[in-house]
Amino acid sequence: MAMLLRPAIVVFAALTCVCGIVYPLAVTAIGKAAFPAQAAGSLVMQGGQVVGSRLVGQSFTSPRYFWGRPSATAPMPYNGSASGGSNQGPLNPALREAVRGRLAALRAADPGNVAPVPVDLVTASASGLDPDISLAGAQYQAARVARARGIDAGRVRVLVEQHAERPLLGVLGEPRVNVLALNLALDAR
Repeated sequence: MAMLLRPAIVVFAALTCVCGIVYPLAVTAIGKAAFPAQAAGSLVMQGGQVVGSRLVGQSFTSPRYFWGRPSATAPMPYNGSASGGSNQGPLNPALREAVRGRLAALRAADPGNVAPVPVDLVTASASGLDPDISLAGAQYQAARVARARGIDAGRVRVLVEQHAERPLLGVLGEPRVNVLALNLALDAR
């Protein structure tokens, strides 16, 4: 029995060291060397302070700012420890009510805007932490932001276009705008 148990324990200990210690440390070291900003969380610094991450959405509620996608993380919006979608299907009454409420909030914030509301402004992403909105979602909000800041809407639309990230290789994905980067650019003006 000891002859069978000893090799099993040695293999278990060796695999634990390799898979649980050596491999994670090696991958972390390579990641930090090859992609230092991404390995550190793609943090956005301003004035020596961390103001957010390019990878995690933040909650903006002032009319002076562009608003991101709704977050399904509760009770706090964009709560990274509660990442995950609501798993509510299109026929779910709770989802319909949530969308109606979000539509009403968007319409109340900009009553003169009669354009169709882009779907990403009223539905949460799968992670509930999406940092980006569609280009249409940003353009939909441009007039409200311009009015709240007292600047020309055309200038805000140009700023949106300047911060638009195009599809990878021109075909993979949709044009999108990072909400934090856009709002920081607005503040910098």
